Amino acid sequence: MTQPAIELKGISKAFGPVQANRDISIRVMPGTIHGIIGENGAGKSTLMSILYGFYKADAGEIFINGKKTEIPDSQAAIAAGIGMVFQHFKLVQNFTVLENVILGAEEGQLLKTSLSKARGVLKQLAEDYALRVDPDALIENLSVGHQQRVEILKALYRQADILILDEPTGVLTPAEADHLFRILEGLRDQGKTIILITHKLREIMEITDTVSVMRRGEMTATVKTSETSPEELAELMVGRKVLLHVDKKPAQPGKPVLEIENLRHVDSWGVERLKGISLSVRAGEILGIAGVSGNGQSELLHVLGGMTTATGTIRVNGQEIDLTGQHSDGQSRRARGIAHVPEDRHHEGLILPYTAWENLVFGYHRDPAIQKGWLMDNAGIKAEAAKKMERFDVRPPNPNLAARNFSGGNQQKIVLAREIERDPDILLVGQPTRGVDIGAIEFIHKEIIRLRDKGKAILLVSVELDEILSLSDRIAVMFDGRIMGERLPAETDQTELGLLMAGVTEKPDKPLIEAVDEQLKAKAQREARNNV
Repeated sequence: MTQPAIELKGISKAFGPVQANRDISIRVMPGTIHGIIGENGAGKSTLMSILYGFYKADAGEIFINGKKTEIPDSQAAIAAGIGMVFQHFKLVQNFTVLENVILGAEEGQLLKTSLSKARGVLKQLAEDYALRVDPDALIENLSVGHQQRVEILKALYRQADILILDEPTGVLTPAEADHLFRILEGLRDQGKTIILITHKLREIMEITDTVSVMRRGEMTATVKTSETSPEELAELMVGRKVLLHVDKKPAQPGKPVLEIENLRHVDSWGVERLKGISLSVRAGEILGIAGVSGNGQSELLHVLGGMTTATGTIRVNGQEIDLTGQHSDGQSRRARGIAHVPEDRHHEGLILPYTAWENLVFGYHRDPAIQKGWLMDNAGIKAEAAKKMERFDVRPPNPNLAARNFSGGNQQKIVLAREIERDPDILLVGQPTRGVDIGAIEFIHKEIIRLRDKGKAILLVSVELDEILSLSDRIAVMFDGRIMGERLPAETDQTELGLLMAGVTEKPDKPLIEAVDEQLKAKAQREARNNV
């Protein structure tokens, strides 16, 4: 009988009073792609960190190919044939591909020998696994997809037979993600064992052979992917039935509420991040902005939210607003009926050491309705905060708890409650479900649709194409600070949107991934020149 490539028995790990892993056992068979899913805080990353030697388990045993193995650090994991590709790559940007691959695995004192050997190995790996990357290219000049290939090559160069990938598609275009899946299938077919950590059920169903579900630090189920469904997996993750599709009626758009013409923004480095953006959002509709992170979406939200300056024209309900910063900031934007749920809730949406009730009034604390003489009516604010937390199902519903003590999903609900409950004319919402549990995603989507149905204009920025397609009434795609095109959700698909996200406006006359690679490589080179 075939031995498991990996077997974990009774793994437990606590951080103080928090039990991250509780008596977890799992078997991963060789030559398979094994998915691990679970809500935030379910213990997935802790478990994989134990396997890769970042943490030491409080109890339990690890077996590699049937042999009990101690893994006190990552060097021991590498020696045991385990490689890990992190969500945030561990690459030296001004080194070449070749230099990054041998870094930490040099042989002898002369680098020339190591580089020569690595060049030959990389050539063979590229042929075997379709991992073609120019060995002499600087990392900073490569697209994100190519950088990810370098991370995989690093692990394979170190003779890894087991690969752990943590949220590998978070920063990829759909075409790059599809190409990654083909690479993983090729690795599996060559006998490699893959562990895939992802929160995207579509990816689990598409690429894995087996999937394990974690909830609250425990392993709740391991099933063959072919014998389950997204609905069943979602229920195993959350402990209740979850609506995976957005249930909404057709939009009834009215007059334009937000109009943007020739919007341009130059950052502090002198780099133009917005290059003539023109858009409009009508009452009662959601305009989704799709794109890979770093293509101007963040700057667009910052300008609209009053956080930075720009040139061009922005009108709200027909009235032009100041873009110079002299008479304009977040407070003046709120006075014009603009609410803003920022992309980064920790640095822009919340003050983490402050309580939930304080965070629920930040930005609106000068409202006369909450004043009591010269002071704020703190008792009234706390009572109102408790009502908002109850309606938005914030757990625990304690207004006096510091914001940092809530989970990511509940922190996001606090920000949404603060902005949505002010009944704005325009809601700017960036990455509304980033790092959010699947149960909270369902709730957040319902709230956004509810606001739209009240006749509000919503500008939605998200890197999740499933979210863009399901929530939006119209879709605009950004690439390199420009709008590449607008589409109706019913008249497009992920392939077309993915091409636009990579700057490809016409059907390419070459393989899709090559066309995408060329555009993303050109963009990376422009950014590298700008940063010199």
